[in-house]
Amino acid sequence: MSRTPPVTAVSPELVEAVRVRLARTGAEPSAAHVTAALRAERAMLGDAEILAVARALCADLIGAGPLEPLLAEPEVTDVLVNGPREVWVDDGRGLRRTQVAFPDEEAVRRLAQRLASAAGRRLDDACPYVDARLAGGVRLHAVLPPVAPGGTCLSLRLPPRRTFTLPDLVEAGTIGPDTVPVLTAMVESRLAFLISGGTGTGKTTLLSALLSLADGAERLLLVEDSAELRPVHPHVVRLESRPANLEGVGGVGLRDLVRQALRMRPDRLVVGEVRGAEVVDLLAALNTGHEGGCGTLHANTAADVPSRLEALACAAGLSREAVHSQIAAALDAVVHLTRDHADGRRRVAEICMMTRHPSGLVRAEPALTFTTGGRAVPGPGLPALAARAPGVPVRP
Repeated sequence: MSRTPPVTAVSPELVEAVRVRLARTGAEPSAAHVTAALRAERAMLGDAEILAVARALCADLIGAGPLEPLLAEPEVTDVLVNGPREVWVDDGRGLRRTQVAFPDEEAVRRLAQRLASAAGRRLDDACPYVDARLAGGVRLHAVLPPVAPGGTCLSLRLPPRRTFTLPDLVEAGTIGPDTVPVLTAMVESRLAFLISGGTGTGKTTLLSALLSLADGAERLLLVEDSAELRPVHPHVVRLESRPANLEGVGGVGLRDLVRQALRMRPDRLVVGEVRGAEVVDLLAALNTGHEGGCGTLHANTAADVPSRLEALACAAGLSREAVHSQIAAALDAVVHLTRDHADGRRRVAEICMMTRHPSGLVRAEPALTFTTGGRAVPGPGLPALAARAPGVPVRP
């Protein structure tokens, strides 16, 4: 695996001197201007040293500082900073601590504030936390002391670097070979489904792989907070939410975008992450002829999905009875993902059908449950799944 060269250590005094020089001249902190300012500060350095230190200064002034090499690693999905001496990464095999460190607490705080400013957000003593999106789709979350007593905490979630295919996921152990025809049949039969799971279980990765199976003649409308879904498909239209500016105006939420997407002739409406009032419009859309819609949802188990949807929709103004009526008519199935604590491996744990019981409430009825070894165990919901998606074998 190719790795980005490490960022050369630079003294805070030198960084400050270059920053002051750039401020006096009004020059932007580009690589060329940083190099020129550095030459003016340290004329005795050779060309190779100048370039190395300029790269480090650019990382500190306009990049992610000591985190740059970690963000460049192709397998890294999360970079977590717990103060100046603790930097962790998740590269698909669970969290591991790195050797990267910051000079001091002020360096972490400065980086967090600069990243927040680049996203158009405020981060200071009056507003000690921020949740924002950076250019390129990186999710930023930061918390300052004293809310974080151990030092500034910084969390960066990177968007997927590539789209995984179902064979890739089989090779990675996320799904078993016998699961491929089941998932393929669900997509080809235009079932409406949600992919559920906890944080970091691979929901977006699996959804991208399944959307890549959609007929090339279909028009996919993707509604997301940040562009993370990357299906390999010839006709994809993306709508991305926008946070409010520093004055608190100009925000465009997912619910607004779902409504706009319905006017754009979608063959499949996809909500990258269902987590708020947009669930009402999504369920209404899937209830009015928009088959094949899908999305992801945070849930601990597949059985928790109806209650999660109920909580979100009731908070948006629907009654409990109306929510379950909408769920029963709109959603067909749930694919649930888990992550093993021992090795960090993500895998499909269950496929359930959404079934309405005599009480009027919807429950997730297991159709296929998968062991850690990938073996499929049939459940009471399998006949319903096979009837709705004819390509699914009744006895896998």
